[in-house]
Amino acid sequence: MKIIDGKSVSQAVKERVRNEIAEKGLKIGLAVVIVGNDQASRVYVNNKKKACELCGITSFEYALPEETDEAQLLELVDTLNKDPRVNGILVQLPLPGHIDEKKVIGHISPEKDVDAFHAVNVGRIMIGDYAFLPCTPAGVMELIHSTETEISGKECVVIGRSNIVGKPMAMLLLHESATVTICHSKTKDLADVCRRADILVSAVGKAGFVTADMVKEGAIVIDVGMNRNSQGKLCGDVDFESVSGKCSFITPVPGGVGPMTIAMLMENTLRAGKLQSL
Repeated sequence: MKIIDGKSVSQAVKERVRNEIAEKGLKIGLAVVIVGNDQASRVYVNNKKKACELCGITSFEYALPEETDEAQLLELVDTLNKDPRVNGILVQLPLPGHIDEKKVIGHISPEKDVDAFHAVNVGRIMIGDYAFLPCTPAGVMELIHSTETEISGKECVVIGRSNIVGKPMAMLLLHESATVTICHSKTKDLADVCRRADILVSAVGKAGFVTADMVKEGAIVIDVGMNRNSQGKLCGDVDFESVSGKCSFITPVPGGVGPMTIAMLMENTLRAGKLQSL
């Protein structure tokens, strides 16, 4: 069993972005909007700012109070859509309950939607003609590629059907000619389905959900989960101790998929800047 080191793979992606920006003398800007005081969101935003600094991307932060109303937020998004210094716009989720997330995402210009959550970008991912990919699934693909495994023809199982990870994850694997099954809470004989997987991706959000009896000998196991166990320790969806004895490659939590999400955001922002300058 080999551990896939998300920190080193993400570092390579960020260096790739930094080198291209430096070599071509590009001016790239990312606007990050955060509403309210959610602690986890604050940590993410700070990490994004650090990554921007490392890559040579100008970071514009808009920290709005919890009571900001929807109209004010939409007005800010309009301003950022028109700002030529801003190539990418990211509105940190979750938003406070009185703001409609779907409406806000739909308001971001698809050309600046570096999270790839806008319906236009989601549709483009479906047909395989996309500018950006959602950061977490794109990061997972990067990790799988780092193992030098041929994806074409492989049996892949994705546990979870969210719009942010599960569904686009399945599409990306399909675009590389894998045979893909999506499992969810209504899937019958889940363990049987998972045991068929050459590549198993879990994005279900339940600590220790994937156990050794669900994993095929020699499979690649990618753990997208970010949970806390009963002792309050950060852990994934996969019972690492038991599963690591059966698989060929596995991602740890933390230090696996997590660092990749921000690295791919940097790549998306660079791509947005290049497309907008054409």
